[in-house]
Amino acid sequence: MKAAAVAHKDFTVSKIDDRVYGAFLEHLGRAIYSGIYEPDHPTADANGMRADVIELVKELDVPVVRYPGGNFVSAYNWEDGIGPKEERPVRLDLAWHTSESNEVGVHEFADWCDSVGTEMMLAVNLGSRGLDAARNFVEYVNHPGGSYWSDLRKKNGREEPWNVKLWCLGNEMDGPWQIGHKDAEEYGKLAAETAKAIRAFDRSLELVVCGSSNSDMPSYPDWEATVLEHTYDEVDYISLHMYFGNRDNNTAKYLALNEKLDDYIEAVSGVIKFIKAKRRSTKDVYISFDEWNVWYHSNAQDRKILEGNDGWPHAPALLEDIYNFEDVLQVGLILNTFIRRSDVVKIACIAQLVNVIAPIMTEKGGPAWRQTIYYPYYFASRFGRGTALNVSVDCPTYDSEDYKGVPYADVSAVHDEEAGTVTVFAVNRHASEAVDLELDLQGFGDLKVIDHQVMTHADLKAVNSKSKMDEVAPKKGEGASVSDGNLAVSLPAYSYQMVRLGR
Repeated sequence: MKAAAVAHKDFTVSKIDDRVYGAFLEHLGRAIYSGIYEPDHPTADANGMRADVIELVKELDVPVVRYPGGNFVSAYNWEDGIGPKEERPVRLDLAWHTSESNEVGVHEFADWCDSVGTEMMLAVNLGSRGLDAARNFVEYVNHPGGSYWSDLRKKNGREEPWNVKLWCLGNEMDGPWQIGHKDAEEYGKLAAETAKAIRAFDRSLELVVCGSSNSDMPSYPDWEATVLEHTYDEVDYISLHMYFGNRDNNTAKYLALNEKLDDYIEAVSGVIKFIKAKRRSTKDVYISFDEWNVWYHSNAQDRKILEGNDGWPHAPALLEDIYNFEDVLQVGLILNTFIRRSDVVKIACIAQLVNVIAPIMTEKGGPAWRQTIYYPYYFASRFGRGTALNVSVDCPTYDSEDYKGVPYADVSAVHDEEAGTVTVFAVNRHASEAVDLELDLQGFGDLKVIDHQVMTHADLKAVNSKSKMDEVAPKKGEGASVSDGNLAVSLPAYSYQMVRLGR
Protein backbone atom coordinates (compact mmCIF):
# COMPACT_ATOMS: atom_id res chain seq x y z
CA MET A 1 0.00 0.00 0.00
CA LYS A 2 1.36 3.41 -0.94
CA ALA A 3 0.85 6.85 0.58
CA ALA A 4 2.03 10.15 -0.89
CA ALA A 5 2.44 13.27 1.22
CA VAL A 6 3.68 16.82 0.71
CA ALA A 7 4.98 19.39 3.20
CA HIS A 8 6.40 22.82 2.36
CA LYS A 9 8.54 24.91 4.68
CA ASP A 10 6.32 27.96 4.15
CA PHE A 11 2.96 26.18 4.50
CA THR A 12 2.52 25.89 8.24
CA VAL A 13 -0.24 25.44 10.79
CA SER A 14 1.21 27.33 13.74
CA LYS A 15 4.09 27.61 16.12
CA ILE A 16 3.46 24.84 18.64
CA ASP A 17 3.09 26.00 22.23
CA ASP A 18 5.40 23.75 24.27
CA ARG A 19 2.62 23.42 26.84
CA VAL A 20 0.67 21.16 24.48
CA TYR A 21 2.91 18.43 25.97
CA GLY A 22 1.79 19.15 29.53
CA ALA A 23 0.55 16.67 32.13
CA PHE A 24 -1.82 16.40 35.08
CA LEU A 25 -1.56 15.22 38.69
CA GLU A 26 -4.62 14.94 40.90
CA HIS A 27 -5.10 13.88 44.50
CA LEU A 28 -6.62 10.66 43.23
CA GLY A 29 -5.63 7.05 43.86
CA ARG A 30 -1.85 6.64 43.95
CA ALA A 31 -0.96 9.59 41.73
CA ILE A 32 0.44 11.59 44.65
CA TYR A 33 0.88 9.12 47.52
CA SER A 34 3.26 6.30 46.46
CA GLY A 35 3.28 7.92 43.02
CA ILE A 36 5.42 11.03 43.32
CA TYR A 37 5.52 11.10 47.16
CA GLU A 38 6.69 8.19 49.28
CA PRO A 39 8.92 9.25 52.18
CA ASP A 40 9.82 5.65 53.10
CA HIS A 41 10.88 4.70 49.56
CA PRO A 42 14.56 3.76 49.10
CA THR A 43 14.98 6.54 46.52
CA ALA A 44 13.08 9.23 48.46
CA ASP A 45 14.74 12.64 48.52
CA ALA A 46 14.78 15.10 51.43
CA ASN A 47 11.20 16.15 50.55
CA GLY A 48 9.91 12.57 50.50
CA MET A 49 9.63 12.53 46.71
CA ARG A 50 10.56 9.40 44.76
CA ALA A 51 13.80 10.08 42.86
CA ASP A 52 13.15 7.20 40.43
CA VAL A 53 9.90 8.86 39.37
CA ILE A 54 11.59 12.26 39.16
CA GLU A 55 14.11 10.86 36.66
CA LEU A 56 11.38 9.35 34.47
CA VAL A 57 9.44 12.63 34.47
CA LYS A 58 12.58 14.63 33.66
CA GLU A 59 13.12 12.40 30.62
CA LEU A 60 9.72 13.48 29.32
CA ASP A 61 10.61 17.19 29.61
CA VAL A 62 7.09 18.08 30.77
CA PRO A 63 6.56 21.86 30.40
CA VAL A 64 3.59 22.26 32.77
CA VAL A 65 1.61 20.12 35.24
CA ARG A 66 -2.00 20.81 36.20
CA TYR A 67 -2.83 20.37 39.91
CA PRO A 68 -4.58 19.46 42.29
CA GLY A 69 -7.56 18.31 40.20
CA GLY A 70 -9.70 17.25 38.53
CA ASN A 71 -12.85 16.32 40.37
CA PHE A 72 -10.88 16.51 43.63
CA VAL A 73 -10.52 20.30 43.41
CA SER A 74 -14.26 20.95 43.54
CA ALA A 75 -14.44 20.21 47.27
CA TYR A 76 -10.82 21.05 48.15
CA ASN A 77 -9.76 23.61 50.73
CA TRP A 78 -6.32 24.68 49.57
CA GLU A 79 -5.51 25.92 53.10
CA ASP A 80 -5.57 22.29 54.30
CA GLY A 81 -2.31 21.68 52.45
CA ILE A 82 -0.18 24.40 54.04
CA GLY A 83 1.57 24.76 57.40
CA PRO A 84 3.14 22.02 59.55
CA LYS A 85 2.22 18.57 58.23
CA GLU A 86 1.36 17.26 61.67
CA GLU A 87 -1.31 19.97 62.00
CA ARG A 88 -2.97 19.41 58.63
CA PRO A 89 -6.47 17.91 58.73
CA VAL A 90 -7.54 14.61 57.25
CA ARG A 91 -10.53 15.20 54.99
CA LEU A 92 -13.02 12.96 53.22
CA ASP A 93 -12.76 13.35 49.45
CA LEU A 94 -16.29 13.09 48.09
CA ALA A 95 -15.18 12.95 44.46
CA TRP A 96 -13.34 9.61 44.72
CA HIS A 97 -14.74 8.33 48.05
CA THR A 98 -11.34 8.26 49.75
CA SER A 99 -9.61 10.06 52.60
CA GLU A 100 -7.03 12.81 52.03
CA SER A 101 -4.14 13.26 54.47
CA ASN A 102 -3.03 16.61 52.99
CA GLU A 103 0.62 15.64 53.50
CA VAL A 104 1.19 17.08 50.04
CA GLY A 105 -0.02 20.59 49.32
CA VAL A 106 1.08 23.50 47.18
CA HIS A 107 4.51 23.85 48.85
CA GLU A 108 5.42 20.20 48.35
CA PHE A 109 4.03 20.15 44.83
CA ALA A 110 5.96 23.32 43.92
CA ASP A 111 9.21 21.81 45.20
CA TRP A 112 8.53 18.67 43.18
CA CYS A 113 7.92 20.77 40.06
CA ASP A 114 11.29 22.43 40.59
CA SER A 115 12.95 19.02 40.87
CA VAL A 116 11.55 17.82 37.52
CA GLY A 117 11.89 21.16 35.72
CA THR A 118 8.25 21.97 35.10
CA GLU A 119 5.81 24.82 35.78
CA MET A 120 2.65 24.68 37.88
CA MET A 121 -0.84 25.04 36.40
CA LEU A 122 -3.11 25.51 39.42
CA ALA A 123 -6.86 25.01 39.68
CA VAL A 124 -9.20 26.87 42.05
CA ASN A 125 -12.32 25.42 43.65
CA LEU A 126 -15.48 26.85 42.06
CA GLY A 127 -17.60 23.91 43.22
CA SER A 128 -18.01 24.02 47.00
CA ARG A 129 -16.22 27.39 47.25
CA GLY A 130 -15.87 30.46 45.06
CA LEU A 131 -14.34 33.85 44.36
CA ASP A 132 -13.00 34.64 47.82
CA ALA A 133 -11.08 31.39 48.30
CA ALA A 134 -9.75 31.68 44.75
CA ARG A 135 -8.39 35.20 45.17
CA ASN A 136 -6.80 34.26 48.49
CA PHE A 137 -5.08 31.25 46.89
CA VAL A 138 -3.72 33.42 44.08
CA GLU A 139 -2.45 35.98 46.62
CA TYR A 140 -0.80 33.26 48.72
CA VAL A 141 0.99 31.81 45.69
CA ASN A 142 1.92 34.95 43.77
CA HIS A 143 2.14 38.04 45.99
CA PRO A 144 5.68 39.09 47.06
CA GLY A 145 4.79 40.02 50.63
CA GLY A 146 3.23 42.55 52.95
CA SER A 147 -0.28 41.05 52.93
CA TYR A 148 -1.93 38.46 55.15
CA TRP A 149 -1.77 35.55 52.70
CA SER A 150 1.68 36.29 51.27
CA ASP A 151 3.13 36.71 54.75
CA LEU A 152 1.56 33.40 55.76
CA ARG A 153 3.36 31.78 52.82
CA LYS A 154 6.62 33.23 54.12
CA LYS A 155 5.86 31.95 57.61
CA ASN A 156 5.32 28.52 56.05
CA GLY A 157 8.82 28.54 54.57
CA ARG A 158 8.56 30.07 51.10
CA GLU A 159 10.04 33.57 50.95
CA GLU A 160 9.63 34.31 47.23
CA PRO A 161 6.32 33.99 45.37
CA TRP A 162 6.00 31.18 42.85
CA ASN A 163 4.54 33.49 40.17
CA VAL A 164 2.26 30.83 38.70
CA LYS A 165 0.93 32.08 35.37
CA LEU A 166 -1.76 29.50 34.52
CA TRP A 167 -4.94 29.24 36.60
CA CYS A 168 -7.96 27.00 35.97
CA LEU A 169 -11.37 28.33 37.02
CA GLY A 170 -12.77 25.09 38.42
CA ASN A 171 -13.07 21.70 36.78
CA GLU A 172 -15.78 20.04 34.64
CA MET A 173 -18.50 22.24 36.07
CA ASP A 174 -20.93 20.97 33.40
CA GLY A 175 -20.85 17.48 34.94
CA PRO A 176 -23.66 16.38 37.31
CA TRP A 177 -21.01 14.26 39.10
CA GLN A 178 -19.09 17.39 40.07
CA ILE A 179 -19.30 18.66 43.65
CA GLY A 180 -21.04 22.01 43.27
CA HIS A 181 -22.20 21.34 39.69
CA LYS A 182 -23.66 24.40 38.01
CA ASP A 183 -25.52 25.11 34.81
CA ALA A 184 -23.83 27.19 32.12
CA GLU A 185 -25.41 30.49 33.17
CA GLU A 186 -24.58 30.03 36.84
CA TYR A 187 -21.03 28.89 36.18
CA GLY A 188 -20.40 31.49 33.48
CA LYS A 189 -21.33 34.32 35.85
CA LEU A 190 -19.24 32.91 38.71
CA ALA A 191 -16.24 32.29 36.45
CA ALA A 192 -16.47 35.80 35.00
CA GLU A 193 -16.53 37.44 38.43
CA THR A 194 -13.70 35.23 39.67
CA ALA A 195 -11.66 36.05 36.57
CA LYS A 196 -12.22 39.77 37.09
CA ALA A 197 -11.06 39.50 40.70
CA ILE A 198 -7.91 37.63 39.67
CA ARG A 199 -7.33 40.15 36.88
CA ALA A 200 -7.60 42.95 39.47
CA PHE A 201 -4.67 41.30 41.23
CA ASP A 202 -2.59 40.68 38.07
CA ARG A 203 -3.79 41.21 34.51
CA SER A 204 -0.89 39.19 33.08
CA LEU A 205 -2.15 35.87 34.46
CA GLU A 206 -3.55 33.31 32.01
CA LEU A 207 -7.00 31.99 32.90
CA VAL A 208 -8.72 28.79 31.77
CA VAL A 209 -12.51 28.56 31.88
CA CYS A 210 -14.32 25.19 31.91
CA GLY A 211 -15.66 23.90 28.63
CA SER A 212 -17.47 20.60 28.14
CA SER A 213 -16.25 17.52 29.98
CA ASN A 214 -16.61 15.59 26.73
CA SER A 215 -18.35 15.98 23.41
CA ASP A 216 -21.15 13.57 24.40
CA MET A 217 -22.47 15.87 27.13
CA PRO A 218 -26.11 16.90 26.49
CA SER A 219 -25.18 20.55 27.03
CA TYR A 220 -22.36 20.50 24.42
CA PRO A 221 -21.73 22.82 22.54
CA ASP A 222 -24.30 25.24 24.00
CA TRP A 223 -22.26 25.17 27.21
CA GLU A 224 -19.24 26.71 25.47
CA ALA A 225 -21.33 29.43 23.87
CA THR A 226 -23.07 30.41 27.11
CA VAL A 227 -19.93 30.32 29.27
CA LEU A 228 -17.93 32.32 26.73
CA GLU A 229 -20.73 34.89 26.47
CA HIS A 230 -20.01 35.68 30.13
CA THR A 231 -16.24 35.23 30.22
CA TYR A 232 -14.76 35.85 26.76
CA ASP A 233 -13.05 39.15 27.53
CA GLU A 234 -11.65 37.90 30.86
CA VAL A 235 -10.18 34.50 29.97
CA ASP A 236 -7.52 33.15 27.65
CA TYR A 237 -8.47 29.48 27.20
CA ILE A 238 -11.46 27.19 27.37
CA SER A 239 -10.76 23.68 28.62
CA LEU A 240 -11.86 20.48 26.91
CA HIS A 241 -11.55 16.89 28.10
CA MET A 242 -11.77 13.57 26.25
CA TYR A 243 -10.92 9.98 27.11
CA PHE A 244 -10.60 7.08 24.68
CA GLY A 245 -11.41 3.39 25.06
CA ASN A 246 -11.73 0.18 23.07
CA ARG A 247 -14.73 -1.16 24.94
CA ASP A 248 -15.97 -3.21 21.95
CA ASN A 249 -12.55 -4.77 21.30
CA ASN A 250 -12.80 -3.33 17.79
CA THR A 251 -9.38 -2.02 16.86
CA ALA A 252 -10.42 -0.34 13.61
CA LYS A 253 -13.17 1.58 15.42
CA TYR A 254 -10.84 2.43 18.30
CA LEU A 255 -8.10 3.81 16.06
CA ALA A 256 -10.58 6.08 14.28
CA LEU A 257 -11.49 7.94 17.49
CA ASN A 258 -9.08 10.79 16.85
CA GLU A 259 -11.53 11.78 14.10
CA LYS A 260 -14.00 12.46 16.93
CA LEU A 261 -11.31 14.45 18.72
CA ASP A 262 -10.69 16.54 15.62
CA ASP A 263 -14.43 17.22 15.22
CA TYR A 264 -14.59 18.30 18.89
CA ILE A 265 -11.75 20.77 18.42
CA GLU A 266 -13.24 22.07 15.18
CA ALA A 267 -16.67 22.64 16.73
CA VAL A 268 -15.37 24.47 19.80
CA SER A 269 -13.02 26.61 17.71
CA GLY A 270 -16.09 27.58 15.70
CA VAL A 271 -17.95 28.56 18.88
CA ILE A 272 -14.97 30.67 19.95
CA LYS A 273 -15.02 32.49 16.62
CA PHE A 274 -18.76 33.00 16.85
CA ILE A 275 -18.59 34.58 20.32
CA LYS A 276 -15.59 36.69 19.30
CA ALA A 277 -17.59 38.08 16.38
CA LYS A 278 -20.76 38.50 18.44
CA ARG A 279 -18.91 40.49 21.11
CA ARG A 280 -16.94 42.46 18.48
CA SER A 281 -13.84 41.43 20.41
CA THR A 282 -10.28 41.88 19.22
CA LYS A 283 -8.76 39.25 21.52
CA ASP A 284 -8.37 35.53 20.88
CA VAL A 285 -9.34 32.63 23.13
CA TYR A 286 -7.68 29.27 22.60
CA ILE A 287 -8.27 25.67 23.70
CA SER A 288 -6.65 24.06 26.74
CA PHE A 289 -7.17 20.32 26.28
CA ASP A 290 -6.17 19.73 29.86
CA GLU A 291 -7.40 16.16 30.28
CA TRP A 292 -6.86 13.48 27.66
CA ASN A 293 -5.76 9.86 27.58
CA VAL A 294 -6.88 6.28 27.09
CA TRP A 295 -9.10 5.26 30.01
CA TYR A 296 -11.17 2.10 30.13
CA HIS A 297 -9.04 -0.84 31.27
CA SER A 298 -9.56 -0.28 35.01
CA ASN A 299 -13.23 0.74 35.10
CA ALA A 300 -14.67 -2.54 36.45
CA GLN A 301 -12.10 -2.97 39.23
CA ASP A 302 -12.62 0.62 40.44
CA ARG A 303 -16.35 0.24 41.01
CA LYS A 304 -16.19 -1.05 44.60
CA ILE A 305 -14.30 1.99 45.90
CA LEU A 306 -16.08 4.58 43.79
CA GLU A 307 -19.48 3.30 44.90
CA GLY A 308 -18.41 3.62 48.55
CA ASN A 309 -18.33 -0.10 49.32
CA ASP A 310 -14.79 -0.04 50.68
CA GLY A 311 -15.10 2.74 53.27
CA TRP A 312 -12.78 5.74 52.94
CA PRO A 313 -9.34 4.31 52.11
CA HIS A 314 -6.30 6.56 51.77
CA ALA A 315 -4.61 6.49 48.36
CA PRO A 316 -6.03 3.16 47.12
CA ALA A 317 -5.24 1.83 43.65
CA LEU A 318 -7.71 3.65 41.41
CA LEU A 319 -7.83 4.21 37.65
CA GLU A 320 -4.67 2.15 37.20
CA ASP A 321 -5.03 1.28 33.54
CA ILE A 322 -2.37 -1.15 32.34
CA TYR A 323 -1.68 0.02 28.81
CA ASN A 324 -1.01 -2.24 25.86
CA PHE A 325 0.59 -1.81 22.45
CA GLU A 326 -2.75 -0.90 20.86
CA ASP A 327 -2.87 2.11 23.18
CA VAL A 328 0.52 3.25 21.85
CA LEU A 329 -1.12 3.73 18.46
CA GLN A 330 -4.03 5.64 19.98
CA VAL A 331 -1.81 8.01 21.97
CA GLY A 332 0.29 8.61 18.85
CA LEU A 333 -2.87 9.50 16.93
CA ILE A 334 -4.05 11.89 19.65
CA LEU A 335 -0.70 13.68 19.74
CA ASN A 336 -0.67 13.93 15.94
CA THR A 337 -4.08 15.59 16.15
CA PHE A 338 -2.86 18.17 18.67
CA ILE A 339 0.12 18.96 16.44
CA ARG A 340 -2.13 19.45 13.42
CA ARG A 341 -4.51 21.64 15.45
CA SER A 342 -1.78 23.66 17.17
CA ASP A 343 -3.32 26.84 15.80
CA VAL A 344 -6.14 26.50 18.36
CA VAL A 345 -4.90 23.93 20.91
CA LYS A 346 -2.22 25.72 22.89
CA ILE A 347 -2.20 23.66 26.09
CA ALA A 348 -2.86 19.95 26.61
CA CYS A 349 -2.34 17.71 29.64
CA ILE A 350 -2.06 13.95 29.50
CA ALA A 351 -4.16 12.65 32.38
CA GLN A 352 -2.45 11.63 34.44
CA LEU A 353 1.30 11.37 34.94
CA VAL A 354 1.93 8.62 37.53
CA ASN A 355 -0.11 5.46 38.36
CA VAL A 356 -3.54 6.96 37.60
CA ILE A 357 -4.20 6.40 33.87
CA ALA A 358 -0.56 7.28 33.44
CA PRO A 359 2.57 6.70 31.35
CA ILE A 360 4.56 5.94 34.54
CA MET A 361 3.71 3.10 36.94
CA THR A 362 5.16 2.48 40.41
CA GLU A 363 5.11 -0.22 43.02
CA LYS A 364 4.93 0.97 46.62
CA GLY A 365 8.38 0.40 48.08
CA GLY A 366 9.51 -1.00 44.73
CA PRO A 367 10.45 0.06 41.21
CA ALA A 368 8.98 2.53 38.73
CA TRP A 369 8.68 1.76 35.04
CA ARG A 370 7.49 3.14 31.72
CA GLN A 371 4.09 2.04 30.52
CA THR A 372 3.69 1.47 26.78
CA ILE A 373 2.20 4.93 26.18
CA TYR A 374 5.23 6.61 27.73
CA TYR A 375 7.07 6.38 24.43
CA PRO A 376 4.84 8.28 21.96
CA TYR A 377 4.41 10.97 24.62
CA TYR A 378 8.20 11.06 25.10
CA PHE A 379 8.94 11.36 21.38
CA ALA A 380 6.36 14.11 20.82
CA SER A 381 7.40 16.11 23.88
CA ARG A 382 11.11 15.88 23.18
CA PHE A 383 11.08 16.26 19.41
CA GLY A 384 7.69 17.74 18.51
CA ARG A 385 8.57 21.32 19.40
CA GLY A 386 8.75 23.97 16.74
CA THR A 387 6.29 24.78 13.95
CA ALA A 388 3.61 22.35 12.79
CA LEU A 389 3.69 21.82 9.05
CA ASN A 390 0.59 21.53 6.92
CA VAL A 391 1.03 17.97 5.66
CA SER A 392 -1.19 16.85 2.79
CA VAL A 393 -1.55 13.05 2.69
CA ASP A 394 -3.04 10.91 -0.08
CA CYS A 395 -3.49 7.28 0.93
CA PRO A 396 -6.12 4.52 1.03
CA THR A 397 -8.85 4.83 3.65
CA TYR A 398 -11.33 2.67 5.52
CA ASP A 399 -14.76 3.17 7.07
CA SER A 400 -15.19 2.53 10.79
CA GLU A 401 -18.56 2.15 12.50
CA ASP A 402 -18.56 5.88 13.25
CA TYR A 403 -16.40 7.55 10.58
CA LYS A 404 -15.95 7.23 6.85
CA GLY A 405 -12.75 7.80 4.92
CA VAL A 406 -10.30 7.23 7.79
CA PRO A 407 -6.77 7.28 6.33
CA TYR A 408 -4.61 4.27 7.11
CA ALA A 409 -1.56 6.52 7.41
CA ASP A 410 -1.84 9.28 10.00
CA VAL A 411 1.03 11.76 9.68
CA SER A 412 2.18 14.95 11.37
CA ALA A 413 5.42 16.89 10.91
CA VAL A 414 7.23 19.55 12.94
CA HIS A 415 9.93 21.94 11.74
CA ASP A 416 12.41 23.15 14.34
CA GLU A 417 14.09 25.98 12.47
CA GLU A 418 16.63 26.68 15.20
CA ALA A 419 17.82 23.06 15.29
CA GLY A 420 17.47 22.67 11.53
CA THR A 421 15.34 19.54 11.87
CA VAL A 422 12.07 18.15 10.53
CA THR A 423 10.46 15.44 12.67
CA VAL A 424 7.77 13.18 11.23
CA PHE A 425 5.36 11.20 13.41
CA ALA A 426 3.39 8.45 11.66
CA VAL A 427 0.87 5.77 12.61
CA ASN A 428 -0.25 2.93 10.33
CA ARG A 429 -3.77 1.84 11.24
CA HIS A 430 -3.82 -1.15 8.87
CA ALA A 431 -3.98 -4.57 10.52
CA SER A 432 -1.95 -6.51 7.96
CA GLU A 433 -0.39 -4.28 5.31
CA ALA A 434 2.61 -1.99 5.44
CA VAL A 435 2.23 1.53 4.08
CA ASP A 436 5.08 2.78 1.91
CA LEU A 437 5.11 6.50 2.64
CA GLU A 438 6.76 9.04 0.38
CA LEU A 439 6.88 12.53 1.85
CA ASP A 440 7.93 15.35 -0.48
CA LEU A 441 9.66 17.92 1.70
CA GLN A 442 9.81 21.20 -0.18
CA GLY A 443 11.91 24.25 0.68
CA PHE A 444 14.10 22.58 3.32
CA GLY A 445 17.24 21.97 1.27
CA ASP A 446 19.34 18.87 1.77
CA LEU A 447 18.25 16.69 4.66
CA LYS A 448 19.24 13.26 5.91
CA VAL A 449 17.81 10.80 8.41
CA ILE A 450 19.40 11.45 11.82
CA ASP A 451 17.10 9.29 13.94
CA HIS A 452 14.44 6.68 13.22
CA GLN A 453 12.41 4.98 15.97
CA VAL A 454 9.74 2.33 15.39
CA MET A 455 7.21 0.69 17.69
CA THR A 456 5.55 -2.55 16.60
CA HIS A 457 4.46 -5.72 18.34
CA ALA A 458 2.95 -8.99 17.24
CA ASP A 459 0.41 -8.78 20.06
CA LEU A 460 -1.82 -5.70 20.27
CA LYS A 461 -2.54 -6.55 23.92
CA ALA A 462 1.12 -6.78 25.00
CA VAL A 463 1.93 -4.70 28.10
CA ASN A 464 4.92 -3.57 30.15
CA SER A 465 5.10 -4.82 33.75
CA LYS A 466 7.42 -5.01 36.72
CA SER A 467 8.82 -8.30 35.40
CA LYS A 468 8.88 -7.23 31.74
CA MET A 469 9.46 -3.48 31.72
CA ASP A 470 10.59 -3.36 28.08
CA GLU A 471 8.16 -5.78 26.48
CA VAL A 472 6.78 -2.89 24.41
CA ALA A 473 9.49 -0.39 23.57
CA PRO A 474 10.85 1.51 20.57
CA LYS A 475 13.56 0.06 18.38
CA LYS A 476 15.93 1.63 15.90
CA GLY A 477 14.24 1.83 12.52
CA GLU A 478 15.76 0.70 9.25
CA GLY A 479 15.35 1.67 5.63
CA ALA A 480 14.21 5.29 5.90
CA SER A 481 16.02 7.44 3.33
CA VAL A 482 15.94 10.89 1.75
CA SER A 483 16.58 11.47 -1.95
CA ASP A 484 16.08 14.79 -3.74
CA GLY A 485 14.04 16.07 -0.81
CA ASN A 486 11.78 13.01 -0.69
CA LEU A 487 11.56 10.94 2.47
CA ALA A 488 10.80 7.29 1.81
CA VAL A 489 9.87 5.11 4.76
CA SER A 490 7.88 1.92 5.21
CA LEU A 491 5.27 1.90 7.98
CA PRO A 492 4.69 -1.70 9.13
CA ALA A 493 1.16 -2.86 9.85
CA TYR A 494 -0.08 -1.48 13.18
CA SER A 495 2.96 0.66 13.90
CA TYR A 496 4.01 3.99 15.36
CA GLN A 497 7.21 5.70 14.36
CA MET A 498 9.25 8.84 14.47
CA VAL A 499 11.68 9.92 11.76
CA ARG A 500 13.97 12.87 12.39
CA LEU A 501 15.67 14.67 9.54
CA GLY A 502 18.52 17.13 9.74
CA ARG A 503 21.74 18.26 8.07
